[in-house]
Amino acid sequence: MAMQILATMKGQFQAKELLRRCRGFSQVADRETIAHEIESPIPKMPLFDYAPPPYDGPPAAEILQKRKQFLSPSMFYFYNNTPLNLVDGKMQYLYDDTGRRYLDAFGGIATVCCGHCHPDVVKAIVNQTNRLQHSTILYLNHAITDFAEALASKLPGDLKVVFFTNSGTEANELAMMMARLYTGCHDIISLRNAYHGNGAGTMGATAQSNWKFNIVQSGVHHALNPDPYRGVFGSDGKMYAKDVEELITYGTSGHVAGFFSESIQGVGGIVELAPGYLPAVYSSIKKAGGLCIADEVQCGFARTGSHFWGFESQGVVPDIVTMAKGIGNGIPLGAVVTTPEIAEVLTRRSYFNTFGGNPVCTAAGHAVLKVIEKENLQENAHVVGSYLKERLNSLKDKHETENSCKSRNTARDGPDERNGSVDWQRWNFWKCFPHYTSTLLFQGRCRFPCRCYGLHNVKDVKLPMKLKHLTLLDSCYATDLDV
Repeated sequence: MAMQILATMKGQFQAKELLRRCRGFSQVADRETIAHEIESPIPKMPLFDYAPPPYDGPPAAEILQKRKQFLSPSMFYFYNNTPLNLVDGKMQYLYDDTGRRYLDAFGGIATVCCGHCHPDVVKAIVNQTNRLQHSTILYLNHAITDFAEALASKLPGDLKVVFFTNSGTEANELAMMMARLYTGCHDIISLRNAYHGNGAGTMGATAQSNWKFNIVQSGVHHALNPDPYRGVFGSDGKMYAKDVEELITYGTSGHVAGFFSESIQGVGGIVELAPGYLPAVYSSIKKAGGLCIADEVQCGFARTGSHFWGFESQGVVPDIVTMAKGIGNGIPLGAVVTTPEIAEVLTRRSYFNTFGGNPVCTAAGHAVLKVIEKENLQENAHVVGSYLKERLNSLKDKHETENSCKSRNTARDGPDERNGSVDWQRWNFWKCFPHYTSTLLFQGRCRFPCRCYGLHNVKDVKLPMKLKHLTLLDSCYATDLDV
């Protein structure tokens, strides 16, 4: 059935593809690609009715030289031998300076949820920029209030007050400060393997040594990670929750400011929390007078498919929710949403954010929210993610397995392969993020850009939710993923 659908759709796109290949600078790149694909056993990219405009900018070598000269050496880049010079993007695809097309499986680190340069989002940004680019929230403007109202409507309970920021780190820093102010306590509990940002406070809440500098990081206790696959208690969420109780009893005064956790650990390797974990932990935190903070920076905005927010899968309602990345589809935008009572703590002094609530950014955020709803991207994430999870799980039946949740990695991942195996428990996350694979390579260069995160043998693939089933079918390059 899948092959029939694929054949039908290819026929519909054939005429458009012929037109596309006759225009623009992509003719040369297309000829090279076609010649290569005729010789290669790897399937062709799916047809797509778009040709990027001619690129007349500096070559990659010149950009790289300037980058090394003028940017911080801490700013690493992928593909060290031949780094990608990406110059154009359209929906789920990226284009380099030669016109070669890539299926974007990283999505700007889980940021491009609606697809690159979505016309509705671009239109909202351009219209607002032409009218008023910036004025600060000291004056009235409907862009910020319209988006705040729409955003609050997507959250449960009394989570109705929105503070806009410029990033996820900034949102998490603000959430931690609000919890400490509201409770009068300093101690915060987060999880091992967590990532919450690289600010002074969020670095303390982060629990991965490669993201932590040797500076003072006080007042944060790291509980056992409720990892259903590698964790000491398997999928028993309540057993992990007991560690939080013991931290409160033996590591604090008995009172805490709050509990801070990602609903699904992103940088840590796409780790879902063990079932039943959050309800048990939230109960313990409430008894200790603390607030419960949900970090939805990576998994919020319908990426889970089944829910709009990741925490909803555990049946809990946090006191504070932080978000960024997908909120703006690439625009620098973040937010903290909480209750009116908790929000009052910031009136004790003057709290202000110069760019938080900028009309251009909030207009973009509102447009993103409308696109997610209008194009039913939550359902699309569920359908596409479930299909890819099914195909990836089928690899376990075709290859030698180390145990019921692990299979041999047949990809040529080079240094990213590490221990040569794939953590199959992570595929459960496909219901949440339509991403994750370590097999989609194209002649040594990943034609499906992705990132190795967390435990290093787990490929982190964050596709735009705009990705359609047909694209996925035709983008399974490795023979192990034939459909």
